Amino acid sequence: MNHFAWLSLALALAWWLLSGHGGLLLPALGLASVLLVLGLSWRMDRIDGERRALRPSLRLPVFVAWLLREVALANLQVVRLILSPRPALSPSVFRVGTRQTSELGKVVLGNSITLTPGTVTIDIEGDVLLVHALTEASAEDVRAGSIDRRIPAGLDG
Repeated sequence: MNHFAWLSLALALAWWLLSGHGGLLLPALGLASVLLVLGLSWRMDRIDGERRALRPSLRLPVFVAWLLREVALANLQVVRLILSPRPALSPSVFRVGTRQTSELGKVVLGNSITLTPGTVTIDIEGDVLLVHALTEASAEDVRAGSIDRRIPAGLDG
């Protein structure tokens, strides 16, 4: 139940901070969406049996800030490719291993790669991710494992 309470509080706070509104209709819709997500979360825990309680950690905000910076830089690189008369595209699909041991850690890694423009995680099978990259530079960034190393330890194992 402690996991459920923390998740409820985190979702409600995130919605309130991101909405920027204090009228009656939007908070009611926010409450409904939080309850829906909580219901789905509770149901999913019943189905797959894997429960990962996120523990408060200072590493998570640091990771999110770093990831946002990387996403912004990758956006600029993709804009430069789009605006270039002769873009240096070298699309590739490759496999890369991960040090993540939990399903949650692997999902966070795959989503973080996909959030970074120019790269998409196509599949995760065991400890291997199948990734598509637009350029050799973005492929090398994924192969170097910088995102994998920065995922907070609380999400893994």
